[in-house]
Amino acid sequence: MDKKRRYIIGIVAMVFCVICLIIVYAKLSPKSEAKGNKAYELEVNDGNKSIKYSGSTDAMYLSELMDELKQEDFTYEGSSEEFGTYITSVNGVNANEGEKTAWMIYVNGEYGMYGVDAQSVNDGDHFELRLEKYE
Repeated sequence: MDKKRRYIIGIVAMVFCVICLIIVYAKLSPKSEAKGNKAYELEVNDGNKSIKYSGSTDAMYLSELMDELKQEDFTYEGSSEEFGTYITSVNGVNANEGEKTAWMIYVNGEYGMYGVDAQSVNDGDHFELRLEKYE
């Protein structure tokens, strides 16, 4: 019986040590920044005015970054299409098929090759949403 009792006390002590280590690790482990670790700039140009947003994020894709910005003074609307989300409005300015205007995405000064759902966000990226005429 004495052997069994020491065995149980040993297991309880081990469990207690593991719990203490978990608590210490949780208290002392590095915390991720609430704002994220990738710097970005997003410029919205509707042809009349340009507004710049900047900050840092952990967003993987541009759509996630834009969703984060919706909590500030940035708004956008889109419709789900076969190849992803088609941006229909940014900050209350609508794209207009009759006037042949659409919101275009530029990444680091180059025309974006992906939609907002597939465009990755990397540290230091400069995104621009431009309302442009198309043919």
